[in-house]
Amino acid sequence: MNYEILYTFVLATAALAITPGPDNIYVLMQGVAHGKKYGLATVAGLLSGCLVHTSLLAFGVSAILRENERLFLVIKILGALYLFYLAYKVLNSETNSVLSDDIVPKKGVWSLFKQGFVMNVLNPKVALFFLAFFPGFLFSENLGTAAQFFVLGLLFIVVSFFVFGLITLLAGTISDVVRRNKDIARYLKWFQIFVFVGIGVFILLSNN
Repeated sequence: MNYEILYTFVLATAALAITPGPDNIYVLMQGVAHGKKYGLATVAGLLSGCLVHTSLLAFGVSAILRENERLFLVIKILGALYLFYLAYKVLNSETNSVLSDDIVPKKGVWSLFKQGFVMNVLNPKVALFFLAFFPGFLFSENLGTAAQFFVLGLLFIVVSFFVFGLITLLAGTISDVVRRNKDIARYLKWFQIFVFVGIGVFILLSNN
């Protein structure tokens, strides 16, 4: 078992969770508008949906990879290219779109959990991202591919919950700082580009 790959996966997941994207901005706005409890309910729903994507990946892709190593290489290359494409989209996005001033409608805790879950499960981009991200971090020659995907999925959920939870708890402070300092949005934008490109390069260079 290669623990260095697991450590790298944890760091990559944490970096992804920190970078501004639709999920963590949505969580941040719920926390700012309605309080910590509602933000945490949204986080729980979003990350519960990751279990569905992890299961689909584990039972679907693992069966394919057992049959064809060349196809595995193709999946890794396409995954890296997809991450480079995401970096390109961020590069061409508006810098000041890190934090929106849109009004966030008030909902109950259970409604926010369900909404977060459905948003995640029905988002094909999440499934595509998991397919691009996970295969480059397989860490064991002895453990089955499906089991490794589930380990990675659980690590992804735990790390993301920790980061998203901190974002929720510090929602008010983060919102005020970003709105006061316009340079932060630019730094976050380039950090996001760096993360996507860095993970893409790692996937291409990995020996799995």
